[in-house]
Amino acid sequence: MPALSPLARHYTEGEKLAYQMKGDNDGWTYEAQASAVVKKNADGHFVEEYAWSNFKSNAPMSLSPASLNFRQMLSLDPAIQPSIPDLSQVQPFLIGPITDLLTFYSDLWLAIRQSGLARAGDHAYVKFGGPSSWADGNYVVLGEDSIDFDLTLKELNAATQVATLLVRHVPPPQPKIKLPAPWMQTPVADTANNWIDVKGKNAAGKYVAQVGKETFDVEIKISMKDGRILSATLDNLVKTRQRECSDAAFLDCGEPSAHEIHRQIELSLMQ
Repeated sequence: MPALSPLARHYTEGEKLAYQMKGDNDGWTYEAQASAVVKKNADGHFVEEYAWSNFKSNAPMSLSPASLNFRQMLSLDPAIQPSIPDLSQVQPFLIGPITDLLTFYSDLWLAIRQSGLARAGDHAYVKFGGPSSWADGNYVVLGEDSIDFDLTLKELNAATQVATLLVRHVPPPQPKIKLPAPWMQTPVADTANNWIDVKGKNAAGKYVAQVGKETFDVEIKISMKDGRILSATLDNLVKTRQRECSDAAFLDCGEPSAHEIHRQIELSLMQ
């Protein structure tokens, strides 16, 4: 890690931040506010303690007391490994916003640790591969993706003191996800499948299984003065093949259908 990355975060204890997140998930739209106070953890490292509020949606949803009381710890300190928080206490519709905010922080955290990202135009490729799981064993019986990180420091603007970082989440050459049935191995797009999602039995007693190619494009604007995120966007596309299956081995299945899942997220620092 470079001693002074141009993206490095410079924390002040007691500092307050507030972000507005807007999301469009295949037609489901929402807005939410994430507000944080900078604190020191037990090891003396700075963390940002986030609370979620002001949730608005085009569907009838509101935050429960448990969701309002949930606290999400994030940090851009290179010594603190990003991790998925315990999501068992929050409502399912808040999991997306929580994990998307984690994605923005994790991508910037990873960039800060790259010694090769020091000047505009610098590029780094980080092999990760996964797998990462979101299965809960009930609603989602199998849910995994596998990605690598392709990072580019697009701009360091000396006049505005704003840096622009692009992080592309791309399928690795050999994704490390479970594909239990032979039909799942056939590529849906131009790479090996790196995404799978199998829902538990529906009203008709069928599993709904989808496999395919997932990509993320994340662009982050960062203050070069203190390293805080000024704004960020996430564009997430999954091209899938979907089948309904009668058995847990996903061999007795109906005809496949093509489906695309498209999510777009915007994050902005509130002044």
